[in-house]
This record gives sequence, structure tokens and C-alpha cells, in this order.
Amino acid sequence: MTDTYGILIDYHWCTGCHSCEIACQMEFGFAIGQGGIKVFEIGPWQIEGDTWQFDFAPVLTDQCDGCANRALAGKQPTCVHHCQARCMTYGPLSELAIALADHRKQQLYSL
Repeated sequence: MTDTYGILIDYHWCTGCHSCEIACQMEFGFAIGQGGIKVFEIGPWQIEGDTWQFDFAPVLTDQCDGCANRALAGKQPTCVHHCQARCMTYGPLSELAIALADHRKQQLYSL
């Protein structure tokens, strides 16, 4: 089942709240700084005029198992469930791949 599902992350809407990181750490008992997801800050730096680069980028790590036990129980992965900005979507890869074409600043992870 998990080989056909994934998580789509829309960086445009991520606020950098780290709720996904904390939820993952709490769910699995990871040490601080470890977990199945890590949020990175990109910027800020000025690109041109009033345009600035400033984003947050959640990245799944090798410790992510896609919350296999939660998925088997019909639940979303804990990072998706606790995302305050609702910038993470869990579902079949075929459906997420279609949504990926909507706009830039998205990343699709296969679980």
C-alpha cells in the first residue's frame, strides 16, 4: 500500500511553524533535531527591487516511514495531520502528481 501513496508539500504556503517536526518527534519518540521531517529556512535575501527570497522547505528524511501504522489504520501521516498551514497533502501518487502541475514550489515524496 505505501508504495503507491505519497506526500505533496507546497512550499508556497509553509509558514515554518515546525508543527510537522514536533508531531513526528512526539509520535515516534525521536530526539530533538531528529525525525522523519525537517523544516529548512531559505533566505531571506533580496533578489531584485522589492522581491525577496524567503521560504520554508519541509523535507522528508530517511527516518520517515510514511507513518505506516497510521496509514494502515486509515489515518493521515502525523506531519500532514498536524500541519498548521495545511500545505501538506497525503494521497495516491497518481492524484498528487496531477496537483503537482498546479504551480511551482512543490515537492512530491513517494512513501
